[in-house]
Amino acid sequence: MNKTGNTHNLLIGYILWIFGFMGAHRFYYGRPVTGTLYFFTLGLFFIGWIIDLFLIPGMDESADIKYLQGAKDYNVSWILLTFLGLFGIHRFYMGKWITGLIWLCTGGFFLLGILYDYWTLNEQVDEINKSRGF
Repeated sequence: MNKTGNTHNLLIGYILWIFGFMGAHRFYYGRPVTGTLYFFTLGLFFIGWIIDLFLIPGMDESADIKYLQGAKDYNVSWILLTFLGLFGIHRFYMGKWITGLIWLCTGGFFLLGILYDYWTLNEQVDEINKSRGF
């Protein structure tokens, strides 16, 4: 049974857009390739970043359709990754205790793990929500 709903929050999308020249909002909405491109080009030289101001509602709607609502909240996961990812707190929240401890002891698995989580966090939460039958 699919429960589609408001998995991603428009306000959080716009807050991350402020840091969008680094691709934060693109990662949040499940677009890691363009997020990485924005990261290395400063939001496509700030032009793409400004255009995204108007594209965020569509990205939000697309993410709400794509990802499954369930026991683990995407917004909480993203806030924890963004502000406490170095300590693995988002992994503890998702119930991934072993990798959470690894992140905690190695500074986010030497920062490469944090990049991996930026690429895959939505899918990780989605998989947890699917496995719990929500």
